[in-house]
This record gives sequence, C-alpha cells and structure tokens, in this order.
Amino acid sequence: MEHEQTLPEQRKEEENAPEQGTPDAVRTGPRRRRGRRTVLLIAGAVVLGVLAGTITGYAIQYDREPTPLAPLAQAGLVSPKALAPDDATTNKTINANRWHKTDDDLTKLLIEAPGGAKKEGSGYSSLDFLALGFEFPDRALRGFASDGTRRIASVTWSEDDSNFVDVDLLQFSDRDGADEYVREQSSYMPDKKYAGNDGVDIPGTPSKLGHVWVYSEADEKPGYLPMRTARAIARRGDIVIEIHYVNNRGKIAEGDVVDLAKRQLERL
Repeated sequence: MEHEQTLPEQRKEEENAPEQGTPDAVRTGPRRRRGRRTVLLIAGAVVLGVLAGTITGYAIQYDREPTPLAPLAQAGLVSPKALAPDDATTNKTINANRWHKTDDDLTKLLIEAPGGAKKEGSGYSSLDFLALGFEFPDRALRGFASDGTRRIASVTWSEDDSNFVDVDLLQFSDRDGADEYVREQSSYMPDKKYAGNDGVDIPGTPSKLGHVWVYSEADEKPGYLPMRTARAIARRGDIVIEIHYVNNRGKIAEGDVVDLAKRQLERL
C-alpha cells in the first residue's frame, strides 16, 4: 500500500487547520502558496525602483534648455511634378498594370440588340433575381455564393412578339468558379427533362467551354402556343455567357443561337 509523504511543516498546518463545515473553515478558505507571494513582492519592488528612476530622469531633463537639431544636409529638395491631378486617381489607374476591360463596366460588354428588336431591359441583375429562374432557387443561390459569383450584367429583347432573348454575363472571382458553373449547368442539359440532346459546340471555343442546345420538344400547354427553347453556355476568362432563346411560333434555328453566342464572345 502506498502512503502519502508530507513534510513536517505541512503536517503542522494540517493539524491546525479548522474542520470542514465550521465557521472558521468558511472564513479561511483556500490558502495561497507563500512562495508565489514572495515572488510578487520582489517584482513589485523592482517595478517601483524603475519607476522612481524614470521620474528622476524626467525631472532633470525638464529643467534643461532645448538643444536645436542640426540642419539637413540637402535643404530645399525638389519633388517631382504629379503626372495627373489628385482627383484623377481611380481603381483603374492604381491597377493599370493588371487592369482588364472586363474589370470595367460589365454592361458595356453586352451584345447589342439587333435592329428592329424591342429592348426590354439592360443593366445589372441581382443573384437572388437570377436564382428565380432555376428549379430550386435556394440551391441556385447557394451555388452562386460557393462558385464566387461577383456580378451579373443582363440584356433582354423581343423580336416580332415571337422571339424572346435574354443574355447574361456572369463574372466570377476566378476561372475555377466559372469552370465549375459551366460544368454544373452543362451536365444535365442532355437529359430528356431539359434539352434532350447533346447539342453542338460553338466554333472557336475550347472543348466543353462553349455549347448550344435547342430543346428537342416544345413546351405545350392547353390554350397556349407551343414554346420552343434554346440555351447557350460559354466561358471566356472569368466570365460565363448564358443565352436563353425562346420562340412561341414555329421552330428555333440552331445556327441563329450559335451566331448570337459567337457575337457575344467577340465582345469579350
């Protein structure tokens, strides 16, 4: 059996300690180690000594006359003239060496509506508004956030009350986010529920970075004209192009959607 070993001084303190539950025990409480208290007293004395020396030195310096500083070795230095006025500094001038036109106003890069078309709207769109066009808006909104979507520029027009076109430029924080978005959206388009076919590549774009789908089946509802749909997705740098083309009379020519996507890519 192991026995606890105590020093004589410790046993004496334990014998004189009041029993638990007595008034004396409640008033006394746990005791601090005397060694720690000694260290604190020594440290306090050192601090007081340093403080007293500092006050004495300050008092001596206070009564002395100020000493003038030596003159500069090169007086009257000439500063170079500013190349531009102060108010000309912009985010573009600060980042001139790495500025790209896609960092400017994104709406300027949107394709122009063709002659005779009626422009329905143009400008920046919010993420939550764009998410409403997806089957599960809440998932789409989370996807935009995880992919690092920075901003969205959109333009919409109609032609002869039969063709309705919506063009979106989605800019991401980097190419990885843009690639992820293109990959996610392109993965389900061949399903029968959506386009129902493999679509065609956009000429001049790398593999899987530009594609057009014309839906195989029209969306038919009683009392409404058959609705034909086409979709184009392409990436250029950190920007993804999305084009939705809808026709409520006849068919959609695949070449028309491809040409529209090519024109938008050229603007970038």
